[in-house]
Amino acid sequence: MAELTALESLIEMGFPKGRAEKALALTGNQGIEAAMDWLMEHEDDPDVDEPLATPLGHVLGREPTPSEQGAGSAVGEGKPVLTEEERQEQTKRMLELVAQKQREREEREEREALERERQRRRQGQELSAARQRLQEDEMRRAAEERKREKAEELAARQRVREKIERDKAERAKKYGGNVGSQPSPPAAEPGPVPSSPSREPPTKREYDQCRIQVRLPDGTSLTQTFRAREQLAAVRLYVELHRGEEPGGGQDPVQLLTGFPRRAFSEADMERPLQELGLVPSAVLIVAKKCPG
Repeated sequence: MAELTALESLIEMGFPKGRAEKALALTGNQGIEAAMDWLMEHEDDPDVDEPLATPLGHVLGREPTPSEQGAGSAVGEGKPVLTEEERQEQTKRMLELVAQKQREREEREEREALERERQRRRQGQELSAARQRLQEDEMRRAAEERKREKAEELAARQRVREKIERDKAERAKKYGGNVGSQPSPPAAEPGPVPSSPSREPPTKREYDQCRIQVRLPDGTSLTQTFRAREQLAAVRLYVELHRGEEPGGGQDPVQLLTGFPRRAFSEADMERPLQELGLVPSAVLIVAKKCPG
């Protein structure tokens, strides 16, 4: 049975003549299977139908082989004509080969798609793990920051207590250990008590805490809660620690006053508890600069 040439077989399978010639030329005329591989891989190229600049017989820098010359001349020199049955059988084999190449290409593309999906999922998992690690790091830093702030607050309170103790010791040393033993004014003579209907005095409520608002000279204010039995010196120390830096960099000693009725607290008052000074359950104090004496 006479065989079709590679070019005729490709044309018989439905490929354009120019594209088939180009495929055979670029594959070095190595046969129909190599040409079909090239056609399948380059069928979507925009220049697939553009003719080659090099003549067909001089592809890859070589002269056409005698078989190629014979095949070329045979096309126009009375090559044996295939019967219809032989042509159909050869076309069937070529179509089966095309179908096989197509299946191989689809399987390859499917494998590549699966690999891309695996890579996408792996990258998504890595991104999710990185995001989770970032959140854990932020939570850990936030917990450490809260712990540090709490430690600083406890340390500040400790410094306040220590300063109060130092102030007490210094005043005790300065005044000979009798701070607060100022001569008290003579007690007023008890006068006659007017008669009134007998009734029980109202029950006085005891407070454990005292809310103090302190107004600073610059118009700002500080608010803090103290124990009712804490000394007024604790309030003064709190103000000294939390007021802003004054112009010039110096910090003058402060004096605490009440607005109404107006009262300036003395050094002796600093040793007295807030409850005894009538500042419980709440009071507003004013900070004034001490005049140098």
